[in-house]
Amino acid sequence: MLSMARVWVQLVSLLLIVDHCCAQTNLIKLDDTVGLGRTFDGIGGISGGSATSKLLADYVEPHRSQILDFLFKPNFGASLQVLKVEIGGDCQCSAATEASHMHNSTDENYHRGYEWWLMKEAKSRNPDIKLYGLPWTFPGWIGNGTLDPYNDPNRLADYITKWVRGAKTVHGLQIDYIGIWNEKPYNISYIKTLRKMLDSNGLGKTRIVAADLASADKWDIASNLSMDAELEAAVDVIGAHYPGTLSTQGAVEQGKPLWSSEDYSTVNNNTGGACWARILNQNYVNGYMTSTIAWNLVDSWYKDLPLAGERESLMTANQPWSGHYELDTPIWVSAHTCQFTAPGWHYMRHGYGVGHLEKGGSIVSLVSPDVSQLTVVIETMSQEHSECIRPALPYYNVSAQNVTLQLMGSFVDVQEMEVWYTKLGFNGQGSLTFYKLPSIQVSKGQVQVSLGVDEIYTLTTVTTGKKGDYGTIPDSKPFPIDLFSFFESLNESSEAPYFSAQQGVFEIVSVNTWDKHLRQSVLEPPIPWCPQRPLLNATMALVGDFTWSEVEVRAEVIMVPVDGSGGVFVAARIDKAGCETYLARGLYFFLFPNDQLFLLTKDFAGNEVIVGGRNELIDKVDNTMELLVYKGRVSGKVNRTPLFNTTIPYDVPHNGFAGIGTDSFGYADWDFFGLRNASNPIGGKDYVLRFGRERRP
Repeated sequence: MLSMARVWVQLVSLLLIVDHCCAQTNLIKLDDTVGLGRTFDGIGGISGGSATSKLLADYVEPHRSQILDFLFKPNFGASLQVLKVEIGGDCQCSAATEASHMHNSTDENYHRGYEWWLMKEAKSRNPDIKLYGLPWTFPGWIGNGTLDPYNDPNRLADYITKWVRGAKTVHGLQIDYIGIWNEKPYNISYIKTLRKMLDSNGLGKTRIVAADLASADKWDIASNLSMDAELEAAVDVIGAHYPGTLSTQGAVEQGKPLWSSEDYSTVNNNTGGACWARILNQNYVNGYMTSTIAWNLVDSWYKDLPLAGERESLMTANQPWSGHYELDTPIWVSAHTCQFTAPGWHYMRHGYGVGHLEKGGSIVSLVSPDVSQLTVVIETMSQEHSECIRPALPYYNVSAQNVTLQLMGSFVDVQEMEVWYTKLGFNGQGSLTFYKLPSIQVSKGQVQVSLGVDEIYTLTTVTTGKKGDYGTIPDSKPFPIDLFSFFESLNESSEAPYFSAQQGVFEIVSVNTWDKHLRQSVLEPPIPWCPQRPLLNATMALVGDFTWSEVEVRAEVIMVPVDGSGGVFVAARIDKAGCETYLARGLYFFLFPNDQLFLLTKDFAGNEVIVGGRNELIDKVDNTMELLVYKGRVSGKVNRTPLFNTTIPYDVPHNGFAGIGTDSFGYADWDFFGLRNASNPIGGKDYVLRFGRERRP
């Protein structure tokens, strides 16, 4: 790979200084005297839309900080300028749930989950990063007995306003933008109410983005704004998802900033990098969109959960137990723009530094607010290699070409520009990403460059660019053989490491001055985002390695007397998650302590019973449950007393996650959880994860 890099450096250096006297060249004028284009609002990533950053919080130092630096630290890695986070709603929205700040109307807690932590980490690295919150789901009480969050616009506006205010008063975070409801219909009355409530609570700096739609009518809110002066005053930004670099004439003419407020969603290999490079330029060239935000920020959830295996992220960090992470191509594509611009810069006018290249590709030029700095980003991504996951990309052709940049206006006296270069290789070709080339001299106001295909050039007067490096990244390792979780040392309201809630919310609670439990805390079905309504009044959290077949699961479970669930379970071989959680099969060991009843079922719904019965040794409050799946048999114990030992039915999944949960929405506590791969002997410290106090039950 090093030799390939040297080849590219030598080749590109020659291309930058080649004599263009006899070569056909495309002259592009960069001139600010004709006026400037729209204000640049930044490039960003999304944490959310299904707990995408869950495992990132579980990394330990120094690797956790390294990952965060590659995402947010200026002049180091991606140097992202916008962080968009999910406002948790206690509900599933693709691969896991995120906790709400208000499980019920009288509850307020601004320490749940990890989005607060992530926003603070981003801000600590880049104080100028913009923060953007958007709900995907809502706790059930918002709908007042319906599945409509707009049932009471005042109630919903108060709920969102409290989240914005909590960010500010509890965490010192200014939320710059707030959205309506991810990819769901908007409500005009609610938008107006939200604007008034934010203003009346001293949160007038928080601007509203509408309407985060991915449907064919994604830009139609522009016409509503033009017909409704109060709505137009309430909405600051028109945001759409996966626009394919195109907006509408009506949206452009409306005059509001246009954003691709969710985009990319493509595997983070070279094709994903090429997709990202193309849309970062062409969202403005074609659609006048001044911000592009990637779903998602970092692939940091179990690889066998929905969408995780597709790695639709800017980078990958899904192994906190090993410290392994991967710096994928989109990180360095982001750097080409983000390290040399900032929100508040301006694009140059179309035809004067912004537009398509003669033989394919595109150019954007941006200038600083004081017009002292200039950054030019050129991409030549081929159609074959840069198709995003959506929408379909019509055919076009790109070929090698020469371009001459004519610097005019405020930049006519520039003498030298730094050059950063990426070449994406396909079909066995090597790649070179974000490589600093020798500075290029400006002669008589002109810069001449020869462009190949699938390349990115950044030419800039900004001299602070850097390709960050932390040396050797830890090797990838499988999930540890043993996991023992006690919860006393974990922070109140946090989530237990490695647990991934699929329905309900599992969070740490103090039960007295010395003890903490993991508690399922959602008391009623939430308002969903998934196309399928959650058909089960039940909760579940997953943990472990999906490939495991033979496992031992142990847990101490404590029933809660007020608002408690009637039943609890431990499980193995769970085969489904995400929006299909309600269809999950596996081996589920249910306990209904008040009735001293146990069941072993083949499904999360509890309908397909393998064996069951009653036992007077089942305590009505506190029980230790053990489930062993080994050599074709499954056995269960409660308080060390055997309850069943039977052959595993043929139609039970062969492998899957382990898990815990409740038979209904209601409180239930876990004081201990243990998971062991029964196929392997204990392998020593490197193969054992422990959280909380050091003891074995």
